[in-house]
Amino acid sequence: QVQLVESGGGLVQPGDSLRLSCAISGGTFSSYPMGWFRQAPGKERECVSSISWSAGMTFYADSVKGRFTISRDNAKNTVYLQMNSLKPEDTAVYYCAARDGGAYHYTKRWEYDYWGQGTQVTVSS
Repeated sequence: QVQLVESGGGLVQPGDSLRLSCAISGGTFSSYPMGWFRQAPGKERECVSSISWSAGMTFYADSVKGRFTISRDNAKNTVYLQMNSLKPEDTAVYYCAARDGGAYHYTKRWEYDYWGQGTQVTVSS
């Protein structure tokens, strides 16, 4: 019943910015810790950022610290990932994930219950 839909991916050049959005329906969004994962071809899916239900705790992978910002708007049932200073190494399919409950931010794939279909981000010159 819970569904997540990502949007905002695309083809950009190094140094450009994108903002990914994830809309959630069918559940109580304000109670869900949220995460953004990415998976490049031939590599494991990794957590790049996550945020607690209260937005008081966040996580960023070392590779994106200072460049990416996660935020949530509970009134719109939406979580965002602002991606600045994009690098070719950021190229991947980006997935939005929701956890059914929990008071913290989470970083492991198995800690999440619901997933979006993914949106492609390609960074090349």
